[in-house]
Amino acid sequence: MKIKSLLILALAAALPALACAKKPTKVSQETPVEAQPVVEEEDPVITEECVMNVSLFHESVKNKMYADAYEPWWEVYTTCPNANKSIYTDGAKIIEALFQATSDPAEKERLANLAVELQDKRIRFFGNDPKYPTNYILGEKGLAYIDFFGDTKMSEARECLHKSVEALGAQSKITVLVKLVDASYALYKQNPDALAEQFIADYEMAANALGEQAANTNNKNAEIAGKQKDYVDNIFAISGAADCSKLDAIYDAVVKENLTNLDMLTKVAKLYKRVRCTESDVYFAACEAAHKLQPTQESAAGCASMAAKKGEIEQAVAYYDQAIKLAMVEDELEDVADYQYNVAYYFYNNLKRYPEARKYALASISTLQGLGLNKGQGRCYIIIGMCYAATQLHGNDPKGRILNKTVFWAAVDKFVKAKQVDPSVEAQATEFINMYKKHFPTKEERFDLPNEFSGDTYHVGGWIGETTTIR
Repeated sequence: MKIKSLLILALAAALPALACAKKPTKVSQETPVEAQPVVEEEDPVITEECVMNVSLFHESVKNKMYADAYEPWWEVYTTCPNANKSIYTDGAKIIEALFQATSDPAEKERLANLAVELQDKRIRFFGNDPKYPTNYILGEKGLAYIDFFGDTKMSEARECLHKSVEALGAQSKITVLVKLVDASYALYKQNPDALAEQFIADYEMAANALGEQAANTNNKNAEIAGKQKDYVDNIFAISGAADCSKLDAIYDAVVKENLTNLDMLTKVAKLYKRVRCTESDVYFAACEAAHKLQPTQESAAGCASMAAKKGEIEQAVAYYDQAIKLAMVEDELEDVADYQYNVAYYFYNNLKRYPEARKYALASISTLQGLGLNKGQGRCYIIIGMCYAATQLHGNDPKGRILNKTVFWAAVDKFVKAKQVDPSVEAQATEFINMYKKHFPTKEERFDLPNEFSGDTYHVGGWIGETTTIR
């Protein structure tokens, strides 16, 4: 008998949270404190039998003997639910296993309700746990609603998941972040007009958290977070809520009411950029207002787009230069590469300043190479090739007209390079190759200028300054 008592004491010492703390009940605000007697609610007493049952069900769960675990678990859950956190972590596994094993509708309903109740009770007794606090448990409760009730309690699931993610942000479980978007999307489909703003806000909150997790090099689940970010982005893209006119209907008033609220303005600008609604007047207004308060790469890029839309190309280039510098400070190098390409395009297409266009295109290529990215380089090589093809280095006399055609050799070199490094532009690059090779100097023209075309290579001079193969 003495040995059994010692064993029970040892088990009790090994299990956490065995102290019987007392919690005061709330006092009515309508009754003076001095006239209201203090009533204290005691936590259930943790008996020796509770300690033994915790050990029994925990061992059964470890061995996946969930049916055997149920009886001792239920005894602890109903008589001393404050004994140990494993009541809730193991309890979730027990309920799930029994739910899957039964075909009785009544039993399934009982277990489903129990799965949700389990999380409420966990919040009551272990909501102050530093590692898994109330907001974490709310996420588990939301998952329980989805797992056990499916579409029938999606609103309750979304509410729990939203509260959890709103509090924890990038510290949320990946599953909770994804299921928040799923649940919000399911509700949005039932009532698009009323729930579009809610769905957009939930998507944005989850996508930002997943993006932050994916970018964290110290996060062992970064790759999974990145894939799930792609998943929720796709959900949002196909939802119809990403339609620019729908966003404008929601955020036009929001921007006008928050012209001095930098956080809100930045949030709106990022959302519009993510869904490629950067031609919207609402986007421009948000960026312009945010830029006045505190310039960021987002606001500078938005102002650049606005200036370009107005035909103020020089101003657009100036804004993009600001965006490049700010994005470098923020270490957003993919954005840097995009902005550099945009400037290259404006110099080529609008300003016809080809050397500057090449300078920015090469800078974009260098940025992408530093990131180990091939996609995006192709469009830069195409810009350079188009700049070469649009250049006349010689006069309009017979000799000059022949020598002017040599730029097409250099241009085609860039189109070939474009599709070599970036298969996404292969069709466009091939089209340009076929177009411009028709304008190469002919054999007869090269024969007329033996001094210029004496070998296998030719140096294209001027600002181009490249050596190419004679074809």
